[in-house]
Amino acid sequence: MTKEPGAEEWSRKGRLTGRVALISGGAQGIGKAIADRFQREGAQVLLLDCDGDTGHATAKELSSRIPANPVRAFCADLARPEDVRRTLEGLRVGYPHVHILVNNAGMELDKAFPDLSVGDWDRVINVNLRGAFILTQTTLPLFPAEGGAIVNISSIHATHAFPNSLPYACSKAGLLAFTRNLAVELAPRRIRVNAICPGYIDTRLWDAYLKQSPDPTALAAQTTALHPVGRRGLPADVAEAALFLVSESSSFVTGTNLVVDGGLTTRAHS
Repeated sequence: MTKEPGAEEWSRKGRLTGRVALISGGAQGIGKAIADRFQREGAQVLLLDCDGDTGHATAKELSSRIPANPVRAFCADLARPEDVRRTLEGLRVGYPHVHILVNNAGMELDKAFPDLSVGDWDRVINVNLRGAFILTQTTLPLFPAEGGAIVNISSIHATHAFPNSLPYACSKAGLLAFTRNLAVELAPRRIRVNAICPGYIDTRLWDAYLKQSPDPTALAAQTTALHPVGRRGLPADVAEAALFLVSESSSFVTGTNLVVDGGLTTRAHS
């Protein structure tokens, strides 16, 4: 049985000790797993989420596990620049510097192209792509002179086509271009910028999608079989990749896209 990490484990010098990490969409799923992993590596973790209640509940849960390194939560709507600015101004009072930014906040929409409205398109693009732009630009002045790291959570949808996911796919593909260009532009400031493309990851959103299926058991088996490694991903799998990309272990890595999909996109499909 895996032992729950506690204060004793955290007390050892972690790879992120002394760094402040801001994670958008950190209230649940992949964002929560990244927050948990970074906290256990010594980072001061700040969660940013549009769901204030869930964000504060997550911060309370993680803080109770390691009281010596509490997590804080902030509420902001990434689609509203003034809301993000106001939130970060308040954050800056206690945390004048941010060393790590994870653009994880996102939304999906399962809808066929003929049925999409302009509002549908704008809603997904505004959260997934425009939101990352707004948060990154607003956070940039908080990065110290010694630099830092930015990780953008994209998706295998950015490079592979799936039905009924056009706005989502376009937003995630945009994040890859955002990553490459920002990596070049911010290199003189010693800020590395990378992306992660997760595949099928078991989160609450995935569970809800399964439950809507006519045969959840069959769909679960079908999607599991798509992965050469023999299982779907866990939020912790993405968190480990994010830890690598923000740590000194990847000091010579920037502008890249790390695919975390259990081999799904590498295999040929008939």
